[in-house]
Amino acid sequence: MKLRKAKISDVPQIYKLINFYANKRLMLPRALSEIYEHLQEFFVIEYKKKIIGCVALHVTWEDLAEIKSLAISPKFRKKGLGSKLLKRCHKEAKQLGVKRIFALSFVPEFFKKHKYKVVKRDTLPHKIWIECVKCPYFPNCKEVPLIREID
Repeated sequence: MKLRKAKISDVPQIYKLINFYANKRLMLPRALSEIYEHLQEFFVIEYKKKIIGCVALHVTWEDLAEIKSLAISPKFRKKGLGSKLLKRCHKEAKQLGVKRIFALSFVPEFFKKHKYKVVKRDTLPHKIWIECVKCPYFPNCKEVPLIREID
């Protein structure tokens, strides 16, 4: 298994993986165009030439970044791969000088295991809610906002 930055050729598999969970209402859907436009933000785990995990680190402000689209192929869940991707994002955030990382999640328990704390929505900058109007769940969002400081 190899954890690396995503490449153009990975996009169809990233799209398929993310939207597998989105169709189950476990994460938000992503359009192909959105994945291409933000490809530089993605990390993937590759196994036998297949993408089995992905995550994106999206910088939103001078000291704040967001974890987006964290997904692991169902066959490879519960093997610590999500944690590896999250730790890689933490490392990247630290290298960039980001002080805090947040996530909006339908599965907050995972993030709580990694020192994320549930926060009120209004504690996050209004800038991050701009994407919400494009969301299929707007305005009845059930995602839980979580945040953690970068060590």
